[in-house]
Amino acid sequence: MASNASIRLSPTDNVAVALKDIAKGQTVEPASITARAPIPRGHKLAVAAIEKDAPVIKYGQIIGFACEYISPGAHVHVHNICMGEFERDYAFGKDVTETDMVADMDRVTFEGFVREDGRVGTRNYIGIVTSVNCSATVARHIAREVEKRGMLGPYPNIDGIVPIVHGAGCCVATDDEGFHMLQRTVWGHVRHPNFAAVLMLGLGCEANQIPLMFKAGGRPSADTFHYTTIQKQGGTRKTVERAIAWFNNVLPHANAVQRQTVPASELTVALQCGGSDGYSGISANPALGLAVDTLVRHGGSGVLAETPEIYGAEHLLTRRAASREIGDMLIERVRWWEEYTAKNHGNMNNNPTPGNKAGGLSTILEKSLGAVAKGGSTKLVGVYKYAEPITTKGFAFMDSPGYDPCSITGEVASGCNLVCFTTGRGSVYGNKPVPSIKMATNTPIYQHMIEDMDINCGTIIDGTENLEQVGERIFQKMLAVASGEKTKSEQLGFGDAEFVPWQVGAQM
Repeated sequence: MASNASIRLSPTDNVAVALKDIAKGQTVEPASITARAPIPRGHKLAVAAIEKDAPVIKYGQIIGFACEYISPGAHVHVHNICMGEFERDYAFGKDVTETDMVADMDRVTFEGFVREDGRVGTRNYIGIVTSVNCSATVARHIAREVEKRGMLGPYPNIDGIVPIVHGAGCCVATDDEGFHMLQRTVWGHVRHPNFAAVLMLGLGCEANQIPLMFKAGGRPSADTFHYTTIQKQGGTRKTVERAIAWFNNVLPHANAVQRQTVPASELTVALQCGGSDGYSGISANPALGLAVDTLVRHGGSGVLAETPEIYGAEHLLTRRAASREIGDMLIERVRWWEEYTAKNHGNMNNNPTPGNKAGGLSTILEKSLGAVAKGGSTKLVGVYKYAEPITTKGFAFMDSPGYDPCSITGEVASGCNLVCFTTGRGSVYGNKPVPSIKMATNTPIYQHMIEDMDINCGTIIDGTENLEQVGERIFQKMLAVASGEKTKSEQLGFGDAEFVPWQVGAQM
């Protein structure tokens, strides 16, 4: 791949992707076309004449329509490509194939924390989860007091204290989807297997009453869960002191949990891309998709999300739907987003971002076609609401915004115990309590941000590795990180500010 200046991804494409910066007048191989303008790496050039209003084709799919006549060798980008309406063939279930599953005795393993209910964690944190923003500062006070007193010193098997704080929880209707979504998100973190124990903290008078969540999700064991409110305890100082007393009791119990060998089927991986570029759909995303296929063969699960970032590519997922019902659920979510954005005076092509466009992505259709590659090729076994518990094994989809911290918050709440995150522009995201593996789509960004990037997928673009080789490296990294190897974002201390619940509905 590296010997050529461009790559044409499908024989039917009328554009190619520049693998390096191309100068005006340069003959571009392998198409032997003269560049009519400078083409930055990751951007597109026309390999055939494209008439005005004709579709622009990449990946063998429509990514937009020509706003004007486009000559061969021209730079194809936001100045001459526009969105347009076109029919998608949903062909529900047409591409479903049965996965060649690995026998139980031959499945690979990792070292995880097995909880009392049988679920498996990849980390061993203690959480302080707030029901409302009004208790956020006190939650942080408690975490700081634990750190100041050096309470974790005698307990090396505990990864740390995580205050889960947010800006919601009151002055909202308690009978609409927005409220239920917040409760699912908060409760999903309370019950997350990466927490050995959780202290839940409220103010006391908020709409999001803690006992309400018991009715929906069941109350956890008193050995690992305690809840209280600031008003009940008599103010900030008393609440902190009572919390410290609880920590003294729970720390030995949490520290006693040891990693043990478990099958890879206990991994549920959140699939994300952020700061995407023109290489995302060529290198990191399809390589991650191959790793997900391997994980599914070993009984594990991959969860794709970011509904606005499958827009225009949803037909590729419906073709893999295990049933018509599952396919219809996905399309219903897409239609909801069309109405939601229109109601808020936006449109689906508000995404890609300026950074995505600078990296070569011109429309949401192009971005989506690259993004869905993270989901591999196995059948789609479930479609879930935001933060809804994932109950299936295999490849699934969870509805969420395209905003990465918000989307991953929902995936973690749904039960994902590992995050795989591809980036072309250089996202520095990290999460607590779930480790996030960062994969660079190109070698220059990997080298430039090497202290933040875990895996270089740019070797695919460079021609030194193929997709299968990088996919295997990703899969092995999943197992290593799940077993305790620290990611770059963990080493840098990310995760204390990344809990971002999706908020819809009226704030009153």
